[in-house]
Amino acid sequence: MKKNDLYKDSVIICSCGEKINTKSTNSEINVEVCSSCHPYYTGKQTRNSKDGRVEKFNKKYGFESKKSE
Repeated sequence: MKKNDLYKDSVIICSCGEKINTKSTNSEINVEVCSSCHPYYTGKQTRNSKDGRVEKFNKKYGFESKKSE
């Protein structure tokens, strides 16, 4: 048996409904996220800023932040 005999036509089905044809050892593959619905690829992803983490901590626990002027 050749290595290529193991691979067959396959369909990747995303939870958003997108279908992608490929080759695999499985005939059907179900995924939760694909390039059509992932926030990184669709541009809907927001980048959380790490700025102000110390200020957020101080505010949460009641510390006053010292600012040098």
